[in-house]
Amino acid sequence: MKRLFKKQQNLFFLSLVCFICLGLIIFFVYGLSPNKEPLANETLENNVSLTQTEIIFRHPLTGKKSHQVINKPSVYSVMVENSADAWPLSGLEKAFLVIEAPVEGNIPRFLAFYSSDVEVEKIGPVRSARPYYLDWANEFFSLYAHVGGSDQALDLIASGETFDLNQFFFGSFFWRSSDRFAPHNVYTSSELLSQAFEQKKNKGYAREPLYEVWSFKDHLIPTNFHDVPEVSIQFSPVFGYEATWVYEPSMNRYERKQNGQKFLLQNGEMIFADNIAIMITDITVINAIGHRSIRTLGQGEAIILQDGQIILGSWKKNSVKNRLRFYDENNQEIIWNPGITWVEVVSLKEAVQF
Repeated sequence: MKRLFKKQQNLFFLSLVCFICLGLIIFFVYGLSPNKEPLANETLENNVSLTQTEIIFRHPLTGKKSHQVINKPSVYSVMVENSADAWPLSGLEKAFLVIEAPVEGNIPRFLAFYSSDVEVEKIGPVRSARPYYLDWANEFFSLYAHVGGSDQALDLIASGETFDLNQFFFGSFFWRSSDRFAPHNVYTSSELLSQAFEQKKNKGYAREPLYEVWSFKDHLIPTNFHDVPEVSIQFSPVFGYEATWVYEPSMNRYERKQNGQKFLLQNGEMIFADNIAIMITDITVINAIGHRSIRTLGQGEAIILQDGQIILGSWKKNSVKNRLRFYDENNQEIIWNPGITWVEVVSLKEAVQF
């Protein structure tokens, strides 16, 4: 009897040891090895396809996908001329956002926005400030690069709301080219702007990038779209300043032309945009020089070009520090294609032809 009990006891301990060993094997094989999720479109025995679960982050300014968290980069905004004497221009193709609005004579001028994590060798020609551009620059808390400005713009800058980089006082962060005449020959670069930013940061002047961000979607080539091959914007009766955006279905992007010709930059690059927003607002001439006043706050009509479609909607900007935002006819905020966005500012819907 005692021998039988001891035999059963030995079997029990042997079973227990086997059970523990099996558990350890399972633990080391499956518990310590990396978790394996089904790959994209991996077919299982029951022919069910699963998509791999993946956390995707987006660049705060362009909406482009990343596998890593991207903190909000600082923003540099630069006044870029668009008069005929300034052509060909430099650096616009690297801007994540460009706002085009008229100055004297209804000749348009660009406010080009650059992310501090993008390298741009040459930006310009850089020209003078106007007050309405400050409202757009300040929503990014951006370093605002310019060469002088109108009295009203300089007064606003002196009030301290703008993170300013005026070439008149910070000439070391700009250069003058010898291949054209003044005032159409001032340039800067992302390297010089970064140096200026760091210098101001060390002196306690730099601002934290607390700007609001837009919402982005996946940039997919649509299979169905309205046949709107191009849209033209007439800024001025002066020959040469009609901007045309031509939709390229194969890339789901818009190519810029000016006066019907490809708008080539000095390095031979063309200008493309993934989204176009046309902002219709009040524009008035305020003096004999021809300076403009442009309403930047409040709301108004807008036309958005995206995916080969025309979206009739509205724009809104509640304060200088709030982002300019666009909405469709149902008052739903526009979700943008990742990449580059251009905003065209006009006073009349009739200036837009499509």
